[in-house]
Amino acid sequence: MKALIRVMLLPVLLVGCATASDHRKAVQDDTGERVTVGTVQKEIRVGMSSAEVAEVLGSPNIVSTDDERREVWIYDKVATDYVQSRSSGGISALILGIGSAVGGLGSGGYNSSAGAASTSQRTLTIIIKYDHDGKVRDFAYHTSKF
Repeated sequence: MKALIRVMLLPVLLVGCATASDHRKAVQDDTGERVTVGTVQKEIRVGMSSAEVAEVLGSPNIVSTDDERREVWIYDKVATDYVQSRSSGGISALILGIGSAVGGLGSGGYNSSAGAASTSQRTLTIIIKYDHDGKVRDFAYHTSKF
């Protein structure tokens, strides 16, 4: 009989149990357009015009020139992810014929809650160097996550 009760209560105990990463997947939207290392690796090529680069990556954060007056575009992207998760669950039972409540009715209960929070930052810096004709002559990128 005790084994049957345990088997019946197990799903009740597990309801509401979810990890912070499960909650993060539910609330984080990674489907939007954003500049990534993969985009740079796949799309940017030596010889592209500045218009083609702007079409792929958008407008740069900084436009500068080098010592020979050639344009240098810098993209500096920073993203902060903050995820907070809270789960609670428990069981509550009405037990007939056991207990000290009026009429032989008793009740029992167990509740618990847990939570987690996480903050992380991602950075991506892309440097694109142009020649005198406005074509990509070199590019580099650096990414970090902390």
